[in-house]
Amino acid sequence: MDKQLRHRILMVSDFFYPNFGGVENHIYYLSQCLLQLGHKVVVMTHSYGNRSGVRYMTGGLKVYYVPWRPFVLQNTLPTLYLSLPIIRTILIRERITVVHGHQAFSTLCHEALMHARTMGYKVVFTDHSLYGFADVGSIHMNKVLQFSLADIDQAICVSHTSKENTVLRSGIPPEKVFVIPNAVDTAMFTPANKRLDCDTIVIVVISRLVYRKGADLLVEVIPEVCNLFPNVRFIVGGDGPKRVRLEEMREKHSLQDRVDMLGAVPHAQVRSVLISGHIFLNSSLTEAFCIAILEAASCGLLTVSTKVGGVPEVLPDDMIVLAEPDPSDMVQAIKKAIHMLPSIDPHRMHIRMKGLYSWHDVAKRTEVVYDRARQCSDKDFLHRLSRYLRCGAWAGKIFFLVMILNFLLLSLLQLWQPSENIEEVPDLLISQNQQEDIPPDSCEV
Repeated sequence: MDKQLRHRILMVSDFFYPNFGGVENHIYYLSQCLLQLGHKVVVMTHSYGNRSGVRYMTGGLKVYYVPWRPFVLQNTLPTLYLSLPIIRTILIRERITVVHGHQAFSTLCHEALMHARTMGYKVVFTDHSLYGFADVGSIHMNKVLQFSLADIDQAICVSHTSKENTVLRSGIPPEKVFVIPNAVDTAMFTPANKRLDCDTIVIVVISRLVYRKGADLLVEVIPEVCNLFPNVRFIVGGDGPKRVRLEEMREKHSLQDRVDMLGAVPHAQVRSVLISGHIFLNSSLTEAFCIAILEAASCGLLTVSTKVGGVPEVLPDDMIVLAEPDPSDMVQAIKKAIHMLPSIDPHRMHIRMKGLYSWHDVAKRTEVVYDRARQCSDKDFLHRLSRYLRCGAWAGKIFFLVMILNFLLLSLLQLWQPSENIEEVPDLLISQNQQEDIPPDSCEV
């Protein structure tokens, strides 16, 4: 790729390895594929335990673990301006051209987007979740999102439902928002070599056991299904505050021999749990795009899921049974799935998933978004300030003052430490042969 056309991307989020989750996997796999396309990718996140400083991952992926500890739910404490010096240094040292923030409730993401726009960088944002409009937390988060996206170049959502949600919450023009779904590493999530018999049907649940993931629904659904089908067993993987309720349900209905509670399951062991079952059960109450469904389908499991958010967009109708987030409707959906099992071919399902979802396809589509961001006209700072005034009668004025102060601090920082005095780091060059030898699912730190 022509060096003049290469993007130099800084991925920013509070959520990255060694923590595991949908956002973490998305950033890692997308970064690896963008590296293979010839772009430079650098990741910035907070420190995890003793992991602080600069690390290199497979494919030459450089990660800055900035020395800040997580405050709550893996998020750093909001500092607003204190992160400006280190973000500015990284942007200049790595000669970044595009800043790509991930996840609406990542503090580090919002601060990086704010500082990058003040410095005149192109900015892209990916929203991975759905939020409401009525509760106090959502109201505050939506106002923060409105501030962060007021002067953004392009945005990405993982489903059409997520796009509608983000546009309504932030007020961003719909033409600036692209829909690019998540993907799955089909080389890692493969079916079992031998097809399981249906004498005993195993239903697998792998999820964080929290309210949003529908753990309370499981408490009512599992006993009813066990009562209707004596040959059904459940495997529940995951941990969280709602695990106590599931344990109590198992004790109350004497289902210790039919409901296995595995606790937290490392991502490397998810496939071994999935291939031990016939049906994957997702009981989420809200979901922008459920990667767990893709992983289960890639392993050849028939999916039963609540019909919420972007879930209906994920799989074809013959690979998933949808139900309303109601216990009785979910029981009926599981009953329907059990009758469909004889017609399910795990290996054929896996081959279909290969064609439907690919990280290389996601990377190429994201590359188009970066190209569009590069083509956006550069506006002067005063013109961009006017966009913040449109964020509300009072909030707009507050956002306006926040950006003015950010610009003044940046000017003082430029006087104290001129850009010319910040040493640019050389790029880590990896040959094409080395790139081809890198498996897409590998991760070495």
